[in-house]
Amino acid sequence: MVRLDRIYTRSGDDGSTGLGDGKRLPKHHVRIAAYGTTDELSSLLGLILAHGIQEPWGSWLRAIQNDLFDVGADLCVPSEDEKALRVTKVYTAVLEGQIDVVNEDLKPLQSFILPGGEPAAAWLHLARTVCRRAERLVSELDTMSIEDAAGPVNPEVLIYLNRLSDFLFVLGRAANGNGDDDVVWKPGARQE
Repeated sequence: MVRLDRIYTRSGDDGSTGLGDGKRLPKHHVRIAAYGTTDELSSLLGLILAHGIQEPWGSWLRAIQNDLFDVGADLCVPSEDEKALRVTKVYTAVLEGQIDVVNEDLKPLQSFILPGGEPAAAWLHLARTVCRRAERLVSELDTMSIEDAAGPVNPEVLIYLNRLSDFLFVLGRAANGNGDDDVVWKPGARQE
């Protein structure tokens, strides 16, 4: 169980932050940016939930917020500690099942779509882009040497984030009347 007795510690006043394994890194390090972006994504999902979204989607998004804290914990404790919380294949399998359920009712895509339509759909598309940014940061971290990355990267984190962005895309379409209210991209429309 996590216990936070103090909100400020002053230990980060020098521009560094502590990982869960005790290492300190600059606040601009890719690892910090990666799990900071997952925190941003969780906050964005909280905003979607606060504005109201139908069930079971709301329950799914609340569970994903919890998953994202697990992702952050996985990235924050990069050591080989067997007791450390790790994202597993189960996280991605749950998302894939939910994608399949939502995708069943979606109108097939005939073009790329633009973020927009219903407010919930627009927020979900914004969440998708933040998720993609987190995915890019984890991918960048994974290309670094273990020393430069301040430890290994669990490959399941990258897979989960990739699938989560797919989930947010299909859920955004579902929030747009199962695709009926999607805003369709019209290539070269200004040239007409």
